[in-house]
Amino acid sequence: MNLRLAAVAAACLLGGCSLAPTYHTPNLPPMPSSYKEGDTAWKVASPADEFSRGDWWAIYNDGTLTQLESKLDADNPSLAAALARYDTARAYESQLRSGLFPSLDFSGSPIRARQSNYRPLRGSNEPNEYDANTVGVEANYDLDLWGRIRNEVSQGHALAQASKADLASAKLSLEAQLAENYARLRGYDIQVGILQDTLKAYQRALVLTEDRHNGGVASGLDVSRAQTQLHDAQAQVMDMIAQRALTEHAIASLVGVPASSFSIAPLREQLAVPVTPVGVPSTLLERRPDIAAAERRVYAANAGIGVARAAFFPDLSLSGAYGFQNTGFNNLFSIGNRFWALGPLATLNLFDAGLRRAQLRQAHAEFAQASAYYRQVVLDAFREVEDDLVLLQDLGTEAEQEDQAFAAAQQTLNIATNRYREGIVNYLDVVVAQEAALSTQQQAETIRTRRLQASVDLIRALGGGWDRNVAGIDPAATAQASEPPKAGLH
Repeated sequence: MNLRLAAVAAACLLGGCSLAPTYHTPNLPPMPSSYKEGDTAWKVASPADEFSRGDWWAIYNDGTLTQLESKLDADNPSLAAALARYDTARAYESQLRSGLFPSLDFSGSPIRARQSNYRPLRGSNEPNEYDANTVGVEANYDLDLWGRIRNEVSQGHALAQASKADLASAKLSLEAQLAENYARLRGYDIQVGILQDTLKAYQRALVLTEDRHNGGVASGLDVSRAQTQLHDAQAQVMDMIAQRALTEHAIASLVGVPASSFSIAPLREQLAVPVTPVGVPSTLLERRPDIAAAERRVYAANAGIGVARAAFFPDLSLSGAYGFQNTGFNNLFSIGNRFWALGPLATLNLFDAGLRRAQLRQAHAEFAQASAYYRQVVLDAFREVEDDLVLLQDLGTEAEQEDQAFAAAQQTLNIATNRYREGIVNYLDVVVAQEAALSTQQQAETIRTRRLQASVDLIRALGGGWDRNVAGIDPAATAQASEPPKAGLH
């Protein structure tokens, strides 16, 4: 009895053993204290996991965008697939966790059998036909002396956490993609409005040249130039409408609606560019779900090394059985028909042609791969933030310069038009001024759309958004968006 108690105590002590290496987060390059492309226009925030990634698009203050984002979260097929993958990972973790507990099985076998007349060693008094009835329960428990099962559970739990982070990453990416497409759609609406205003101006210009031609003041060349301008602008309108339709179809796919039954009413109003607070670089590691997923996979690979190491040691389990069995017609559950068995089972592989060593090398290689991928994800995250920061800053400056260029082009157009009415210049000067005014206005709107998309991508790169009261809205961008300039002949 003392020997048995000692064996059980030793098994319990060994049950706390784990052969997985002590886990350390992979080494990263020194983290900078600030973003390279940041400047005094960017406020420093301290976002962390307690900041919700929920309705980050609310900082754009657009009801249609909010409705579309809510529909995406509910109906997007890719997001549903990511959720299913997470549920699969959680179910797999539960399967692994069951190995920590004993298993209990019930079996029943009521058999009616007949012996062969020529069965070897058959007794003369044995019946030809008989019953063989068995009922019992069997219990098995793996002592997990070397932590194989516990490391499998840790591995499964880490993979489930990584899958959850993948779900958050997919959700954030799809939401950002929808917001970018929506910004592009509204940009097309404004571009179409610009071209429609331009068409009206070009039509007035054509009437003017035709009147001057009929009066013998202008040549037919002026009329043909005016017609060329008008028809070219009409073609641009059709092209812009087609591009808008394609963007609308893309949005329909994101929100899980057939493109044939989906539409968004045109609205000549641009979204406001938010001033997004940028946290210190260390905060990025806490908010980016793809970084969290990569780190959890490193942890899972580390636990996999422990699983591979445990295969070199004996596997010890306990099993027991209790039940009733008979081969006659008497009561099956009588005390004389009972049976039981109890004892340990130890297995140790003696030769596997290098299988376990190869599995251990594979586990180490998977850990090295996961660690390298984690470092790459972190580096990519900082690059994406820096890219979007420099885009926002430079596009902001470019937007101001382009607005100034449009104002100058508009003034040039007004002067050229007035001088043409007075007969001082020919219509070619008006055509050149019209093209410059339209081009600068279109370019200004394109830049504003790119700024919006860059702001969305910055939110994605930083791992989520912030409360509108914290982020604020760029007042200059709001004024520019609410009153888009118009080009044309006045």
